[in-house]
Amino acid sequence: MHNNTRRHHTLGRWFSVSLLAAGVSLAGAAYAQETLRFAHVYETSEPFHQWAEWAADEIEERTEGRYRISVHPASSLGSEEDINEGLTLGTVDMIYTGTQFAGHSYGPMGIAGAPYMFRDFDHWQAYAESDLFQEIADGYRDATGNVPIALNYYGERHVTSNDPINVPEDMERLRIRVPGAPLYMMFPRAAGANPTPIAFSEVYLALQQGVVDAQENPLPAIRAMAFHEVQDYINLTGHVTDSLITIVSGTRWNQLSEEDQEIFREVLQEAAQNNTADILQAEAELAEWFEEQGTTVNEVDREPFRDITVPYHLGDDANWDEELYERLQAIGQ
Repeated sequence: MHNNTRRHHTLGRWFSVSLLAAGVSLAGAAYAQETLRFAHVYETSEPFHQWAEWAADEIEERTEGRYRISVHPASSLGSEEDINEGLTLGTVDMIYTGTQFAGHSYGPMGIAGAPYMFRDFDHWQAYAESDLFQEIADGYRDATGNVPIALNYYGERHVTSNDPINVPEDMERLRIRVPGAPLYMMFPRAAGANPTPIAFSEVYLALQQGVVDAQENPLPAIRAMAFHEVQDYINLTGHVTDSLITIVSGTRWNQLSEEDQEIFREVLQEAAQNNTADILQAEAELAEWFEEQGTTVNEVDREPFRDITVPYHLGDDANWDEELYERLQAIGQ
């Protein structure tokens, strides 16, 4: 009887320890999967969202479920200013943002968003793959703690309006919506227009109600936001060869193992390449589509627009020095 009691006691203790171990294991498994928030201001129909969703799935699969990423499109976690702040506040873990907004935190990052800074797409592509961009990205990381991973091509920005714009003088006193970063105002001011910052999600209503007369965005964004419904002309000024940067919060990045950092980097860079390819294809096809919708696509001579803008490249709004500027201009030549 005494032996039976001891055996039952031993079995009970083993069972308790086993349950405890299982509980720790289960708790560890539950704790191991962390959910990250990827925020942006673009519509679900746009490539940026679709490739963000793809990246989320890829990262979850390649990290064997250690990380799950929830993607929050269409300004659902706030405006572009809000999500940039969110990286530092810890309310978001990953974002797409314009270089001009990133330039708030580290001036040289904004150079890629200045008007007529690039000669063409090939110049932009060479910069995106250059040591210069990596230097600037490192400077941004030193200044903010956050980690730029890749440049995504956003497209050539064009002015939309209700009257044709053929020469800079046609923009005098034009009330034109721009995003809320100072570099977006450089081109309209050079042309004598009145730039008005309005959040991306509010632009359609502002155009419809006549709060502003015009706006500027790439063709895929104009379609996604249906700006052509409230504007008669798309004037192909091509004044900014624009980019989005994929940025990961430094706090989150530093919690990743080196192996997982490499996975995040590979996946997000692949997503950026796919975004770029999709935007290039859309740009090639959309002029004809807009004409079919009844919107006039107006070809313009860009040189007069470029000529009035280039003097501002090293003006008061430039948050970079002449050496950096000359290095960027020399890329690909």
